[in-house]
Amino acid sequence: MEQNQLNRETFSCSICLDLLKDPVTIPCGHSYCMKCIKKHWDGEDQKGIHSCPECRETLIPRPALKKNTMLAALVEQLKKTGLQAASAHHCYAGPEDVACDVCTGRKLKAIKSCSVCLASYCEKHLQPHYVSAPFKKHKLVEPSENLQENICSLHDEVMKMFCCTDQKCICYLCSVDEHKGHDTVSAAAERTERQRELQVRRENIQQRIQDREKDVKLLQQELEAINRSADKTVENSEKIFNELIRLIQKRRSDVKQQIRSQQETEGSRVKELQEKLEQEIIELKRKDAELKQLSETEDHNQFLHNYPSLSALSESTHSSSIEIRPLSYFEDVTAAVSELRDQLQDILRDAWTNTSLRLTEVNVSLSEPEPKSRAGFLKYSPEITLDPNTPHCQLLLSEGNRKVTWMNQPESYSRHPDRFTDWFQVLSRESLTGRCYWEVEWREDVYVAVAYKNISRAGGDECGFGWNDKSWAIICYQNGHEFVHNNIWTSVSGPVSSRVGVYLDHRAGILSFYSVSETMTLLHRVQTTFTQPLYAGVRVGLRGSAEFYKPK
Repeated sequence: MEQNQLNRETFSCSICLDLLKDPVTIPCGHSYCMKCIKKHWDGEDQKGIHSCPECRETLIPRPALKKNTMLAALVEQLKKTGLQAASAHHCYAGPEDVACDVCTGRKLKAIKSCSVCLASYCEKHLQPHYVSAPFKKHKLVEPSENLQENICSLHDEVMKMFCCTDQKCICYLCSVDEHKGHDTVSAAAERTERQRELQVRRENIQQRIQDREKDVKLLQQELEAINRSADKTVENSEKIFNELIRLIQKRRSDVKQQIRSQQETEGSRVKELQEKLEQEIIELKRKDAELKQLSETEDHNQFLHNYPSLSALSESTHSSSIEIRPLSYFEDVTAAVSELRDQLQDILRDAWTNTSLRLTEVNVSLSEPEPKSRAGFLKYSPEITLDPNTPHCQLLLSEGNRKVTWMNQPESYSRHPDRFTDWFQVLSRESLTGRCYWEVEWREDVYVAVAYKNISRAGGDECGFGWNDKSWAIICYQNGHEFVHNNIWTSVSGPVSSRVGVYLDHRAGILSFYSVSETMTLLHRVQTTFTQPLYAGVRVGLRGSAEFYKPK
């Protein structure tokens, strides 16, 4: 429908408002019905100056008119399509259109409003502004329903001035009446000034748009680079892990083959010896039968005659030469494979920690801001459990290894190089990189800490949380807090609560401790550079305990 309207306006004469008849195109490029433009110029003959009714370009001398055959053919084609009637329907003003103020009955849509007449006109009623000299100086603007807003409500005059003092449009009478002595300028001059300001603002906005579009393009390129790198890394990792799997499978096959080979060798040796023993048993039984028969001979002479003919016994395979090792044939191999498994687990754990750290170091241009609420922090809560290989022997782990309690009597822990021996301390099983938040519920005096894995496990003060450059700790007393790192102690102010929150942004080097109750209060913040993955830790005093909160 909109296209139909466009076609009609394109091929309509702006004088008669109808489709072009015998269309002619004048030098300025506008087209009219030949009869309409002749009539218009006939009225201008007495002035000796002829002009275009639309653009008002002066044409001297009066141009000769020739029919535009191509335009005429297009108009005829348009007539055949039957679009003229359809487009005429859309000339009427709808609820959202500005209606012509001159039309009676069903009003047509206005195509222009006059800021002098303060009225809106359709194509037909706008023609006097094009052809009549008194109207040619009127300013035509886009159709507007707010023309009356340009009339002063006090003096019923057009407001053509602007009061800079009161920042409002006024009429001429206002400038000499209630706005007398104010700083006033013409509305056109103020518009020019504001237009310059507007242009500057637009330029700023357009510059920001260009900057943002450039940023978006850079981010898109970075995203593509990240995806390419990730895909390539996944592909390479798959190849490496497949090689590891093939290597392990090869070693498994080798071990199995060697076990079976040794099984066959040792089995053959045992069977061979078994057959010799069974043959010896048969021979001994036969010899025993001969001796029995001889011993049962009643004739003394016959007994003495046959006795020398008994054959000597063959050399016996004495049972003491057979070494029996019950339940310990290949068990040493099992132990060796188990030891290999444990070593491999340690290697893979350390390798995974390093891999995770490298992954968190992937630098993306935009980073999320630090959370503003506890709910926001809890979104970064990892599952933290305590490593049973690390607690001092007088610490008891419970609640799924999330709680540690000081005990008066030592626990029966096995010896392990990761176990703390000098302080009542314990570390988490999980390494912490990226953004993490956790909470610790404590009783009595407790150190809530983070530490590198290579912190000393024995050696006096050197292994205490906060007493070295490998750990950071907030100390929770019943009446206050202290922070310690590298044996440098800092007093901390803030409310004492039975729960402490710890926020870590490993890549940004941020470590924050919070007192958590109904609200979160920052106790202390550290800004540094972490060179290794961190582990959560706690140190409890006598009769103390600490439990890692598990978000629901």
